[in-house]
Amino acid sequence: MKHRIGKDTVVAVTGATGGIGRATAVAFARRGAQVALLARGEEGLDGAADDVTSAGGRALPIGVDVADPGGVDAAAQRAEDELGPIDVWVNVAFSSVFAPFWEIEPDEFKRTTEVTYLGYVNGTRAALKRMMPRDRGVIVQCGSALAYRGIPLQSAYCGSKHAVQGMHDSLRAELMHERSGVKVTMVQMPAVNTPQFDWVLNRLPRRPQPVPPIYQPEVAADALVYAAEHPGRREYWVGGSTVGTILANKVAAGLLDRYLARTGFKSQQTEKRTRADQPANLWEPADDTADHGGHGRFDEQAHARSPQVWAGRHKYLVGAATAGAAAGAAAGAAKLLRR
Repeated sequence: MKHRIGKDTVVAVTGATGGIGRATAVAFARRGAQVALLARGEEGLDGAADDVTSAGGRALPIGVDVADPGGVDAAAQRAEDELGPIDVWVNVAFSSVFAPFWEIEPDEFKRTTEVTYLGYVNGTRAALKRMMPRDRGVIVQCGSALAYRGIPLQSAYCGSKHAVQGMHDSLRAELMHERSGVKVTMVQMPAVNTPQFDWVLNRLPRRPQPVPPIYQPEVAADALVYAAEHPGRREYWVGGSTVGTILANKVAAGLLDRYLARTGFKSQQTEKRTRADQPANLWEPADDTADHGGHGRFDEQAHARSPQVWAGRHKYLVGAATAGAAAGAAAGAAKLLRR
């Protein structure tokens, strides 16, 4: 089933001021869509709106904290009042804390969960409230390989992504039971070059980084747009690292525990010391007074393409390769542990 995106399509994107959210808003705009941009930072929203307009779409920036269910519902209503019925809702917004579990304060863990998990719940609820009576619409959850596999130093984020996965599975079955015309799908992402690695609350001695290989946010955005047009699949995987992580976790989770205990701390930090003045967007937006754009500081390392995105669109051609990857991932993990 295909839902073609065009100039009459109304799309709402949360977390639209940076990284995947911003790139996704622009990708929809290139199709001519009308895009409601939901985020907190005033300057970031203005910058994202300019990008959407330049790409050929119509932008409606709306300041909202996705952790506030009433605020999200009001934002959805404003989008419909000014742009028309929402056809596609994309949940992307998140925040996090880089630290060992025991160094994360209870209120910080709670806040991360409220944004990164309950923000998706609030967005999904606001979209369903409007889509279900019309019996049409698509909700796309921006997921992560970490929805299946938790890693060190990101317990709050991983816990939230696991929760999103569980909510998605339940909701999809419920909509199928109702024979609803509303579709939900999820896109599991790899490490992405986003500004958030300079925004999240960081208690590590060195500056955080995504675990390589790193992809540009436009790769993720293209996958989200494709998923919105082809929402029949329960989920899509982006990046070979996502495939390897999810499959290895299915067949060798214990090996991955030990491997990540050895490598997960170093691989998520650069050689540079943490800046004393690094902002933290857990409580306040980091782009309220300055627009940081859509990319992070890893442009030289980031890949602009993902063969796995192509493979995900041709799943019947890569079934044997995927089965082989599962065995290879387990063997690879075992080999690394023997070193």
